Amino acid sequence: MRIGVLGLQGDYLEHLHALRRLGVEAVDVRLPQHLEGIEGLIIPGGESTTIGALAERYGLLEPLRRMAAAGRPIWGTCAGMIFLAKDVGRPQPTLGRMDIRVRRNAFGRQIDSFEVDLEVPALARVGDPRPFHGVFIRAPLIEAVGPGVEVLARLEDGTIVAAQQGGLLATAFHPELTEDLRFHRYFLELVRQASGP
Repeated sequence: MRIGVLGLQGDYLEHLHALRRLGVEAVDVRLPQHLEGIEGLIIPGGESTTIGALAERYGLLEPLRRMAAAGRPIWGTCAGMIFLAKDVGRPQPTLGRMDIRVRRNAFGRQIDSFEVDLEVPALARVGDPRPFHGVFIRAPLIEAVGPGVEVLARLEDGTIVAAQQGGLLATAFHPELTEDLRFHRYFLELVRQASGP
């Protein structure tokens, strides 16, 4: 299996390390040609406007949109979730593929970052439904989801912080900053399903 991690900005190295720990060929994607042979893509946390601007500058925006339209799985964490969303509340370059409305920096500034255990029943699909430790750093939240979107996790107050739409996965938190690889395993299952038998 060959998985790309968008390496334009943000914490892409942590995702590359997590994938390699799972025995996956992990590719640092910075140019359109790096997408060749990729079965799935992770868009890391960072700064969503910067990621979008750099994707435009390096000619990646349209190839990434075609990849999403072709049904190849894409997972966005934090800023990556914003980059996936159809509605981000302001004009900025995004893929605009996932039917969610997000609010940027919803929990405040860097000093307001927090960690919390989340109930994620979908992780039972990879064999372990224990709570997942979510790390939120200047995190966005999902304000609304479309009819084809499954909510995967909420905070205690009902705020949506993880969702899935087919092969598109979005988390407001940073699984790559923990030792827990279950979300990466979950994404790899989406890739296997999309690849067929």
